[in-house]
Amino acid sequence: MTARPAAPLGRLGVFGGAFDPPHRAHRAVAEAALRQLALDALLIVPTGQAWHKARALSDGAHRLAMCHLAFDDLPGVRVDRREIDRRGPTYTVDTLTELHAEHPDAALFLIVGADQWLAIRTWHRWADILRLCTVAVANRPLAGPQAPLPDLATVGLPHVVLDVPPLDVSATALRALWHDGVPPCADAQALVSPAVARYISDHRLYASPTPDA
Repeated sequence: MTARPAAPLGRLGVFGGAFDPPHRAHRAVAEAALRQLALDALLIVPTGQAWHKARALSDGAHRLAMCHLAFDDLPGVRVDRREIDRRGPTYTVDTLTELHAEHPDAALFLIVGADQWLAIRTWHRWADILRLCTVAVANRPLAGPQAPLPDLATVGLPHVVLDVPPLDVSATALRALWHDGVPPCADAQALVSPAVARYISDHRLYASPTPDA
């Protein structure tokens, strides 16, 4: 029997990040994007060798595993490993270019945090990013503690806004809380899914707190 070809995607979301670890705020953004953008599919894309990260990321295999634990139960969501497998620095524009070639009829939506949007002009080939996709900006930062809502319009570039509930979650703070593989309090475990919390502890991922985001 010949397999039926997959239905073409109309609206494809792309949510990239270190996901070191993936936490409740990431999950909230994914859920908001699926609902508010009426996406047919959403790709979770853990970064490989991020050009803008001063610190070394956890091994890609660990971050992929945690992303599967954090997102696989969401309908329409798939974890995409292309940036983990890519050699050298990973750039968002390269991923979008590949996806555009793979899904030429799909409308691409790049999901970013407010902090990332405010720095978009520092991104590699940022003008090409805007040509390839619609940028959907969560109205909350995704790195560091929550701050007053920034004025996203000051960037002066086209975008759409995702309304995301306030969640005071910082991946940097989470990594620091896991000392010797064991979180110091139940609050730390509440910031990630139970499966991700177990994975972090079982693999002792953040035994040495890291100083930067």
